[in-house]
Amino acid sequence: MYFQRLEDLRIDADKTQEEIAVVLNCQREVYRRYEKGIHEIPVWAVIKLAEYYQVSTDYILGLTDKKE
Repeated sequence: MYFQRLEDLRIDADKTQEEIAVVLNCQREVYRRYEKGIHEIPVWAVIKLAEYYQVSTDYILGLTDKKE
């Protein structure tokens, strides 16, 4: 599921939930809920994170295992 990819990308980048929340211009708790799968992440946030991590949106969504 995409929420596991969000956590894995964040950990691999050595970032905190707070730092990623700043990238998305949201509160840490909102981002935490995306990462835990409590709330679905909006499309705009997936796009922004794909740009930030330099991976494809398909990778974040778990549609492929290829990052590019």
